[in-house]
Amino acid sequence: MDTLLPQAYLIGLVLLLGLAAVVVARQIWRVRRDEVTLARLEQGVEAGQDKQAAELYELASVQLRKRLYGQAVDNLRKALKLARAGGDPPEALALIENALGFALAAQNNYKSAIRHYRSALEARPDYPVALNNLAYALEKQRNLEEASQTYRRVLELDAGNKTARKRLERLERTLATPAP
Repeated sequence: MDTLLPQAYLIGLVLLLGLAAVVVARQIWRVRRDEVTLARLEQGVEAGQDKQAAELYELASVQLRKRLYGQAVDNLRKALKLARAGGDPPEALALIENALGFALAAQNNYKSAIRHYRSALEARPDYPVALNNLAYALEKQRNLEEASQTYRRVLELDAGNKTARKRLERLERTLATPAP
């Protein structure tokens, strides 16, 4: 009985340290993967190689994950121009427009972000991610009624969307509360 408590403590400590090591290793792996991808894609840009819209989108996606929003905006604009000129499918245009809106919203440029989210929805009207992002940007612009309607539309397309459900409930409470 006297040795049971210290053994349990040591086993628990070893398990906790093992779990922490796994979490840290996963994070290092993710960061390393992003760094390698970013270096590979940036080398192609510096070498003056002609980039396809998909490669620029991939580069911008890594930049967004690394919170390099200004660089991501530049690359997404180039990708959008190439995608339009190359006749890419509407789904690709919607992805690029949504990512561009996200990068602009991250820089608190909600007016431009809304314009790009709407363009993404023109290309693909049933795109719940763009709708969710649009609703959030509208909310930030204090257009609460339209944001509420947009969140409802998200829930029509994706009834299990927890983000839209939470934001809508919060908005409905705000709209129901009379202003002082």
